[in-house]
Amino acid sequence: MDTQRTVSVARFILPGILAAAVAFLAAVSFTGIARPAELADPGAFVRWSLPIARAIHHASMALSIAALVFAAAIIPRAAKVTRDTEAAKVTRDTEGDAHPAFTRTMNIAAGAAVVWTLSAATVMLLTFWDLAGIPMSLDPQYSAAILDYILSITTGRAWAWMVVIAAITSSLALAVRSKTTVGLSALFSLFGILPLAFIGHAAGGDDHFAAVNSIGLHLLAVVLWFGGIMVLALLAPTLGGEAPGRARGQVLAGVVLKRYSALATFAVFLMIGSGLASAVIRITDWDQWLTPYGTLVIVKLLITLALGMLGLWHRRMVIPKLLEGKFTALRAAWQVVAAEVVLMAAVMSVATVLARTAPPTSDAPPAEATPARLLTGYDLPPAPDTAAWFTTWRMDWIWVAVCLFGLAVYLWAFIKLARRGDKPSVLRLASWIVGLFALFYVTSGAVAVYGKIQFSTHMVDHMSLTMIVPIFLVLGTPVTLLLQVLPSRADGTRGPREWILYLVHSRYSRVITHPIFAAVNFAGSIVVFYFTPLLEPAMRYHAGHELMNLHFLLTGYLFALSLVDADPVPKRYPYPMRLVVLLATVAFHAFFGVALMSTETLLAPDYFGNMGRTWGGTALEDQVVGAGAMWAIGEVPTLVLAIFVVISWLRQDKKDTKRYDRQAERDNDAELAAYNEMFARYKQADRRDPRA
Repeated sequence: MDTQRTVSVARFILPGILAAAVAFLAAVSFTGIARPAELADPGAFVRWSLPIARAIHHASMALSIAALVFAAAIIPRAAKVTRDTEAAKVTRDTEGDAHPAFTRTMNIAAGAAVVWTLSAATVMLLTFWDLAGIPMSLDPQYSAAILDYILSITTGRAWAWMVVIAAITSSLALAVRSKTTVGLSALFSLFGILPLAFIGHAAGGDDHFAAVNSIGLHLLAVVLWFGGIMVLALLAPTLGGEAPGRARGQVLAGVVLKRYSALATFAVFLMIGSGLASAVIRITDWDQWLTPYGTLVIVKLLITLALGMLGLWHRRMVIPKLLEGKFTALRAAWQVVAAEVVLMAAVMSVATVLARTAPPTSDAPPAEATPARLLTGYDLPPAPDTAAWFTTWRMDWIWVAVCLFGLAVYLWAFIKLARRGDKPSVLRLASWIVGLFALFYVTSGAVAVYGKIQFSTHMVDHMSLTMIVPIFLVLGTPVTLLLQVLPSRADGTRGPREWILYLVHSRYSRVITHPIFAAVNFAGSIVVFYFTPLLEPAMRYHAGHELMNLHFLLTGYLFALSLVDADPVPKRYPYPMRLVVLLATVAFHAFFGVALMSTETLLAPDYFGNMGRTWGGTALEDQVVGAGAMWAIGEVPTLVLAIFVVISWLRQDKKDTKRYDRQAERDNDAELAAYNEMFARYKQADRRDPRA
């Protein structure tokens, strides 16, 4: 059996390796990246070894991350497979042994992570010799230069972090096996995308922040799609099962392929969208599409489109035949993998060479950078007028993807619930759409652009993320809607529904959804960001700015969720407590706003004080305006929250009254009779007491 599995794996892997090699050599020959450099040439060994090491690194990283994702949400952990007349169903195995597919998946994750670690270290060293422009040497005199490269140069630091992330991932893949820890390990492994995003080709362009975000999203799609294909190829023999269990293997393979198909569909759209967003940042003219860089982008896009359509068609054709018994599990896995592995390997090879190809738009910064460009990465925008608040945009592709994904999932759930015969709330749908549009505007519109320049606009951005956007999102009740339509699983894995329920009922959720904690977190975040040195790095650095936006949004969402009866939380606290917490927050807002308006100390002075604005008031005057905006903007949303709390209170009182009335009708008002009887006994006891 082991020999058969080895032969089967070879059938899946060898064509992909061959296709990758052919595409790699063709792309290298076309772009000429392996030709000797005119000025500083690192030698033939470095020129050829670096792209090969990068290809191995990218493939092993994708395989390791995808294997952990499979183990966390796709592959049954300990299961036996049965069939019914409607669909495949996987039930819990009473023996409790790990399923061979789950064990193999974790072994794949660990092995690939080890290769990931070693290849990352190799790329780190080869990149040093490539940047130095001298042939590779093991002479100890270069040790100090390599150390300085790792500690001081952005590229060196990024690859050093990659080595650390890969090493930790390999340790986790070897050590953890519980549902929660495997899921957290998969989440941690995704941090490996960040170093590549920050040092990618387009990340050095004029629109640096947008480039980093688009590359990060593109890498996420590649990891899930390409890595998933490789995991399926390596798992195919295990999914097939032994000969006596062929029917079970068919159902198990069908379940796995269905789950992967949903993941791959998401990855296809994300890859195409993020790839185009990343390309147009570096290709600013139509003629540039005919350059080697533009040609590679077109080739990559065409192969990706063909791959997506072919893969989707194959999965839709193969899975029904598999569940009907027309295909064996091994043949079905081969059909799906063979349809995609060759083209996917070609895409990865082209992408590897594309990363080494000079883009048509120069990465060189302007000869005379303005203070605003030095601080924000962008030139100073013109003075804002009325039209500018509607026409000024700078796409933050991470939040664009979040908004589009949130809209697509909500509409899918809404339509599915309506087709089932239920009546989903149109008002909640409208609230969700308004919330997403507001999130899109405050992260990519004029508020985001001018918020990097002016403290006053930044404060509008902040208060919108914490007080306006979350209210609409919470009233959309997305968790409730998803729990109504997402299927449950019985095979020991945690799908989307199981992970949502786990998070909702966890101890962590019990703490963060407590009204007092949410209020303290809400108020404390303001103090921490604006009265500590955190504000300046959060404004200056891209990662800090994105984390700040995420923190503001989550803080406001948890605060609104703890007050309004919308989605489920571990415990709902009394309405008087919620109102008191809300009033205390209003008082704090007022106190903080007045304190900020009266201070004569400029916040983040090295940032806002050196912006070089040629319009508007001074930085300190603008800070006073921002403090007033914070106070003013916070009042209306707080009033809205108070109204919803009161409405929920009144509705709950009506429900309690109706429940008491129904109970009284059933037992002839036994509770009231017992109450009156108690007082009658007290009265008789008082009459018998001689001291009365």
